[in-house]
Amino acid sequence: MDKEVDGGALRGDEAIRFTSELIRIDTTNRGGGDCKERPAAEYAAERLAEAGLSPLVLESAPGRANVVTRIRGSEPGLPALLVHGHLDVVPAEASDWTVHPFSGEIRDGVVWGRGAVDMKGMDAMMLAVARAWGREGRGPRRDVVLCFTADEEDSAEAGADWLVRNHADLFEGCTEAIGESGAYTVHTATGQRLYPVGAGERGTGWLRLTAHGTAGHGSKPNPANAVTRLSAAMARIGEHRWPVRITPTVRASLLALGAATGVPLSGEEVDDPGFDVDAYVARLDPAAAKLVAGTLRNSANPTMLQAGYKTNVIPGLAVGAVDGRTLPGEGLAAEFEAVLDELTGPDVDWEYQHRSSALTAPVDAPVFAAMREAVLAHDPGAAVVPFSMTGGTDAKQFSELGILGYGFSPLRLPPGYDFQGLFHGVDERVPADALRFGAAVLDDFLSAVG
Repeated sequence: MDKEVDGGALRGDEAIRFTSELIRIDTTNRGGGDCKERPAAEYAAERLAEAGLSPLVLESAPGRANVVTRIRGSEPGLPALLVHGHLDVVPAEASDWTVHPFSGEIRDGVVWGRGAVDMKGMDAMMLAVARAWGREGRGPRRDVVLCFTADEEDSAEAGADWLVRNHADLFEGCTEAIGESGAYTVHTATGQRLYPVGAGERGTGWLRLTAHGTAGHGSKPNPANAVTRLSAAMARIGEHRWPVRITPTVRASLLALGAATGVPLSGEEVDDPGFDVDAYVARLDPAAAKLVAGTLRNSANPTMLQAGYKTNVIPGLAVGAVDGRTLPGEGLAAEFEAVLDELTGPDVDWEYQHRSSALTAPVDAPVFAAMREAVLAHDPGAAVVPFSMTGGTDAKQFSELGILGYGFSPLRLPPGYDFQGLFHGVDERVPADALRFGAAVLDDFLSAVG
């Protein structure tokens, strides 16, 4: 058998096996520091050490471990590239699942379990590529920094945020980064295959709302009812229609999606003040429309309510939580805050519980072109398009070091596979062939990008 073919097969086999084994390591992040990533960090470090690398396992708190290693490139004059993946996962209720969420079971060519797509599959591909380089005496042109983080599923305080604040030297020379949620197959109704690559993220604004009132008996009139005040504010927030703001990444996405799906659009049309973007998105293939629909506006979704302790007692305090997201752009965060002030009104206070900035990265950069080329080399009939993520990743923390972040975790998925629906969902799983494809694309990209 040809050595390159044999090496590719082993790389793919390892990507599948590592995904399964990482899933079996329960790294559930329940928030508030309730997570232990250390066993998964040690697993990753052992696989890297077997490849001849010298990984660092760095604890931000007992059990909260991160892994960082640098692979030297063949051209020292080039800037370094960061490749990051998180080790923690969101909770999973086993009784809801077809298989146990931490079994890592491989059934009918599919790897099942919490973290299969978010994002132990990418972690496994990173390990598989590094080991393939070690076996075959190959490597990247640039320095490549591999980073496996804790706490991405909460605040990143024990993970990327801690690394940026305490070990910035490990990322010296990194100008760009790739991470989760990008370059997965999206199938249109006409059979076109799209691979959206993340080139932006909305900012995060997790809010705590507090309403004060007058405590009293539930049988008596009470115009200063904290529950009523909070409920009214939450309803106003939930029903508010935010204005459209087309960011550079979304503009590029609209143009690329239109070209790829037969609904052409010109830059002049997008830039026209009278352009009805909602009407245009409604004309797109539903799968394509889904890529941009959630990034045309700021958003604020009520998520939690807490008040009272007894049915016949009106409480003097009611508390709520809102998940706010903001678009990149000058003045848009301030606009978000002004609207929240208006919607909450005089009887409800609000404050940030957690906040991070929106991001954008250029889609005309050589690194984006290299990602496109790597995907198309393995799926020539596809179209690679930029998109902005509705949520956020560790790229936000690494951006504080001046590192531009892209979402690039390649997977070739079959039609009907609801990739986004499996994020944090029941029966999370990934086809084994998707991991083989992803490892090959990742290898090509990291080997070639300059």
